[in-house]
Amino acid sequence: MGRYYSGDIEGKFWFGVQSSDDASFFGGEELEPNAISYYFDKDDLAEIEEGIRECKKELGENEEKLDKFFGKVESYTDEKVAKAFGISEEEVMKMLEWYARLQLGEKILKCVKENGECSFEAEL
Repeated sequence: MGRYYSGDIEGKFWFGVQSSDDASFFGGEELEPNAISYYFDKDDLAEIEEGIRECKKELGENEEKLDKFFGKVESYTDEKVAKAFGISEEEVMKMLEWYARLQLGEKILKCVKENGECSFEAEL
């Protein structure tokens, strides 16, 4: 079971890590019935790119380490990530929240650059 987003971009929010309104971090326009509808266009590029920069800053060198870690595993536990990174499970949650957010922001950015706009719905 999970919460998905669909529209111009599609994906699944990270269970227990990422909230349905995580795309709000990158600006855009939020419309909220039983799902959050997001709309981004070229006017939002600066805010999207700033959000991505902030994610990368928060992750620092861990971004590349996370890419490698998740490139090798099909599933994970907070305990496995904590052990691999030498951090506490509480720190894992914060790091994974930024990593999941970065992935969402990069999808939004790519979509806007390729299509001039990006809209999708996020299940609540």
